[in-house]
Amino acid sequence: MATIAIVGAGLGGVLAAYEIKAEARASDRVVLISKGDTYHFVPSNPWVAVHWRKRDAIEVKLPSVMKRKGIEFTAAGAKRVHPGDNRVELNDGTSLAYDYLVIATGPDLAFDEIEGLGPERFTQSICHVDHAERAATAFDVFCEAPGPIIVGAVQGASCYGPAYEFAMILDTELRRRKLRDQVPMTFVTAEPYVGHLGLDGVGDTKGLLESEMRERHIKWITNARVATIAADKMIVEELTEEGAVKATHELPFKYAMMLPAFRGVPAIIGVEGLVNPRGFVLVDKHQRNPTFPNIFGIGVTVAIPPTGKTPVPVGVPKTGFMIESMVTATARNIGALLRGKPPEEQATWNAVCLADFGDEGVAFIAQPQIPPRNVNWSAHGKWVHLAKEQFEKYFLGKLRRGQSETFYEALALKVLGIAKLKETKR
Repeated sequence: MATIAIVGAGLGGVLAAYEIKAEARASDRVVLISKGDTYHFVPSNPWVAVHWRKRDAIEVKLPSVMKRKGIEFTAAGAKRVHPGDNRVELNDGTSLAYDYLVIATGPDLAFDEIEGLGPERFTQSICHVDHAERAATAFDVFCEAPGPIIVGAVQGASCYGPAYEFAMILDTELRRRKLRDQVPMTFVTAEPYVGHLGLDGVGDTKGLLESEMRERHIKWITNARVATIAADKMIVEELTEEGAVKATHELPFKYAMMLPAFRGVPAIIGVEGLVNPRGFVLVDKHQRNPTFPNIFGIGVTVAIPPTGKTPVPVGVPKTGFMIESMVTATARNIGALLRGKPPEEQATWNAVCLADFGDEGVAFIAQPQIPPRNVNWSAHGKWVHLAKEQFEKYFLGKLRRGQSETFYEALALKVLGIAKLKETKR
């Protein structure tokens, strides 16, 4: 019998629990370690922040689902991973010994790296449903006395799509409330150009997003480094291509949402050989840590170098389908190891994304997500908004049923030629 522990119960962790359970032998033990007992569908957080969704509509209670699937579950959360001892120390004072460990914790949100950043200070966040609820309350207050809005992502951020989504969703909601004419909007981003997304663009995301923001009267500042944030103003340094300060902007605001930089969570940050200096898990082509080969990393916690040098640090996002491909490769490789075989599967890291703008949106496919690519496609239209609504229902439904992938999903992906695993020589 082997114990496979999974730390983190977000997108990657929950799907990994389902897929690893299916790959494990009957005698093996699969344990999911979560901080709390609830999964939240993070892509819906922008909707929560403008009251288009209630919290309970995007939640899945995990204990009953995991019990039904034969997966052990604890909501104690991980305090520290001890790779040398093959042990995870939990927040309740106990420890869990493992044979294989999957780290799927997601990130720690580095609000403290910029003065005044974050929901405990002067800006809102949509990274967590708790933040989104707080942002919704703040938005209601804002609408009673409108003024300037700033939305964007600070230096070192590695998640840009939700910032674009939220800017457009705010625009849509303000128009519905007949308040848009009272609200100057500015998009502030570390990206070298609009639509870079940390991926050097996908298809014509630059043209599509610039056009969308012009249409919606949203101004933008790229190559932006946020210096400080006060209660009513943000100091932003705009850099040249060479990294010199081109201009310093003092931007007033009455409502701001800025995505922070990410780093590794306290349970793993600083573990030599496991993580990089930023605290992200080092993995090889099989999602396996080179120093501790019985540890795998999936999702936002994985270390990925930037796509290229930029004047302001820009991280690489880990998108949903990309994470799913990591999950499937990890599950198959652990299944092989349990049976005395070497790991062979490699994730494609393909990306399929729907960015909702409230009344329309942008979709893109990048195969693989990191350039150069075999497929580099993007499009926009009202259909994207409808597709994201339907995907939300579908995804939450399959998680509540304890499924990672349905027959129809697998068939659709095959027809579209979108694979989770690379074709490798056997």
